[in-house]
Amino acid sequence: MNIILVDDEPLEIEQLTFLIQKHYPKWNVYHAFDAAQALNICEKQHIDLSFLDIHLPGKDGLELGKLLKTKHTHMEFIIVTAFQTFEYAQTSIKLGVADYLTKPVIEEELVEVLNKFKHRGNYSPSIQQALSIIHQEFKDKVTLPYLSSKIHMSPIYFSRKFMEEVGIGFSEYLNKYRIETAAGLMAKNPNFHISTIAEECGFNSQHYFSQQFKKYYGKTPREYKVEVTN
Repeated sequence: MNIILVDDEPLEIEQLTFLIQKHYPKWNVYHAFDAAQALNICEKQHIDLSFLDIHLPGKDGLELGKLLKTKHTHMEFIIVTAFQTFEYAQTSIKLGVADYLTKPVIEEELVEVLNKFKHRGNYSPSIQQALSIIHQEFKDKVTLPYLSSKIHMSPIYFSRKFMEEVGIGFSEYLNKYRIETAAGLMAKNPNFHISTIAEECGFNSQHYFSQQFKKYYGKTPREYKVEVTN
């Protein structure tokens, strides 16, 4: 199950990510801070469910939803907004959204929405085991041969099965998990040095970490850290 959260407020994204992964830790959560980032991610990844904030820089969430709907007919939408107006609700209904949440998002209401999609997050036992190993050992050198041997599969078969069930390749998933963990560390530990965070998340090179982080979040670790801690 692949989800994208589109909101220009990093703390809102961090909160939603935490709550989603608390209840559905196997789901993949992508982040975008504006419509352009969201469109770029959705072109590269098979996204099943989008959480769209209405007030975004550039195209707003409703405009983005209409555009995504025409390009990705399988995708479903949850509108998230701090404003409760009939106009927004009406437009959301026309868009065919699966639900409509108001900020601050209440955990119980979010879980009720997520439960509608829980059947999409089922992985086979072997892939569940592989994901568990990644989540436990991501700080270390986790390779495809190592992981496939741990779950008693050939590397080629494991790689294909991982892609089929998870929706992205093993290496991309590992990198994504490390980057998201780094973002969480920066939000919770503002005094940590970037180099410390990079090392804690399995990156031997701070330069490479910064490159990958900017590729994923659209900003450097330092810029992100300033934004979420001020």
